[in-house]
Amino acid sequence: MKKLIEKANILIEALPYIRNFYGKTFVIKYGGAAQAEENLKDSFAQDIVLLNFIGIKPVIVHGGGPKISQTMKKMGKEPSFVHGQRVTDKETMDIVEMVLGGLINKEIVALINNHGGKAVGLSGKDGGLIRAKKKLIKKAAESGEEEMIDIGLVGEVESVDPEVLDSIEKGGFIPVISPIGVGSKGEAYNINADYVASAIAGALKAEKFILLTDVPGINDKKGEIISTLHKKDIKKLVDNGTISGGMLPKVQACTRALGAGVKKTHIVDGRIPHCLLLEIFTKEGIGTEIVG
Repeated sequence: MKKLIEKANILIEALPYIRNFYGKTFVIKYGGAAQAEENLKDSFAQDIVLLNFIGIKPVIVHGGGPKISQTMKKMGKEPSFVHGQRVTDKETMDIVEMVLGGLINKEIVALINNHGGKAVGLSGKDGGLIRAKKKLIKKAAESGEEEMIDIGLVGEVESVDPEVLDSIEKGGFIPVISPIGVGSKGEAYNINADYVASAIAGALKAEKFILLTDVPGINDKKGEIISTLHKKDIKKLVDNGTISGGMLPKVQACTRALGAGVKKTHIVDGRIPHCLLLEIFTKEGIGTEIVG
């Protein structure tokens, strides 16, 4: 009986959050270990289905860099990167679309549907969802000046048209989006999934933007997790090296989302089973929330 009462208390603790978030949109960037390990895939899908059934509207944006590189090598093409950005010629872009829009996207859709949800797979090309422009990389030249490097069909988000997502959500479906945008001439662009998720969250004026990562959150200089971080304090943490490396683009994605009207952003450890439920429905949370 004691265990049953404990279960009831857990549900009661979640009640205020369920009430507050009913009908709200959460944009979730899905990647890292949560996208690779079988037990974590299942717990993620269960979390998404539960959110949907209690009236929260989840929108998922996924990456897939390691799988793209793996597929390229199988096809005899060696991946190449400049400042962490994949050099993407036409042949590489075809592989990117095949892996992201086909293999990975449909696997996530099937996983959610197997757990009782109703997911629909999209890319940014569908319904003109993500308009993109070519991204050029700045690189220091031997002369000391910066030069612009063309890395092919790599893009950045120009605009997001949320109309297609509104239609899907009204039907009770869960959108699962691969980070491919479309240019002015109909050309496809490979875009960083963190920035796509951030732009979609902003366009939807989402209640929450959640990034699943392979780290517990943002650590302070003592190695302890920063539970809540204010947007105004980020520059200081970047300048002193507290925020660096792979965390930088994730924090930038969060600040962009906040600037576009998202209420709260979260960086969460996707290696923890049911990390979404723990972050959303408990007072303590498990990651770092960044607020405006």
